[in-house]
Amino acid sequence: MQQHVVDKADSVREGEELDVSAVHSWLKDNISATDPSLSVAIRSSNTLPKVTQYSGGASNWTYCLDYQGDNQESSQDNYQQFSLILRRAPAGTKAKGAHDMGREYRLQHALKPVYRYVPEMLGLCEDESILGTEFYVMEKFTGVIPRKNLPRGLETTDQQTKQLCTNVLDSLIELHKVDYKKAGLEHLGKGAGYIERQISGWSERYSKAKTWNVPSGKKIMRWLENNMPDQERICITHNDFRFDNVVLKPDNYTQIMGVLDWELATLGDPLMDLGNTLAYWVQADDDFLAQSTRRQPTHLPGMLSRKQVVAYYCKEMEIDVDDFTFYEVYGLFRLAGIAQQIYYRYHHKQTNNPAFKNFWIFIHYLMRRCNKAIKASGKR
Repeated sequence: MQQHVVDKADSVREGEELDVSAVHSWLKDNISATDPSLSVAIRSSNTLPKVTQYSGGASNWTYCLDYQGDNQESSQDNYQQFSLILRRAPAGTKAKGAHDMGREYRLQHALKPVYRYVPEMLGLCEDESILGTEFYVMEKFTGVIPRKNLPRGLETTDQQTKQLCTNVLDSLIELHKVDYKKAGLEHLGKGAGYIERQISGWSERYSKAKTWNVPSGKKIMRWLENNMPDQERICITHNDFRFDNVVLKPDNYTQIMGVLDWELATLGDPLMDLGNTLAYWVQADDDFLAQSTRRQPTHLPGMLSRKQVVAYYCKEMEIDVDDFTFYEVYGLFRLAGIAQQIYYRYHHKQTNNPAFKNFWIFIHYLMRRCNKAIKASGKR
């Protein structure tokens, strides 16, 4: 294994520390793994785990629990050292329906038998007295996460990059092909009427979060409302599917180990899920402003362009789409809504994170791309 390319957690951020003793005690009494050897290893461990924290994401907090293997009496040699992942909601007031650890845990638990890239769920704690909030523990994927750039020292050819790209897309396609009824996931979302709910919902959210220095977006909202597709497909959608939510095998980084961050998953339209993915897709010939916002390595030689992604996806899904503009505009507008909600907090001094200071410029850029795509489509 190439340890230098494996993704690692960092020090725990100030104010976000865990009560490690409480977590360890809870684990010893509640862990439930497919392999009983892991349960035995945790219950027989006499040393608290080392805790680190992942820096990515702006929602739920994610920690790595590293057990160093102090128990010499255990015959479970494979588990003398092992790691687990803990996910918990952030501290403070939470919006209704947000940061639902139970939903996230149960969704992955139900999906695991029919979708191979989901990590194994090991335990859900709904007793908020342990950490002050619900949390769950799951299997750790030890691999490469392709963030803004591939890890230093990881050499790649154009052909390998293309293979990585299509394999990542294949894992999304595999998700969209899951029979959610057979998996018992009908409860995951409302299903029918998804497109209309998304357009009205994001229009409302953007309008409520609007500040004086960003576009009103009314023209784009009207266009989306007037151009909703007649046909709606329903499947399991991830709704945050990006390269940096994928884990790659460290010995063959073109192969997918797992898919992470299922907080936004629901029953929705697969083409809207693809539109969300492509809103983050910065390709090599995009302008400097797009390049400045890039957070995944979609610019590398060998990566498919956005148009090629759509063509590849539709071919593999056996879907005919004459015009992808609606889904493209939706994805960009939704991303503008997400960015504006974050910027609203900065603008009103609810956060002082300097990374959010210039989000209003990015929102202008996203709206410009929406208007450019609308104009090119010729549809009113």
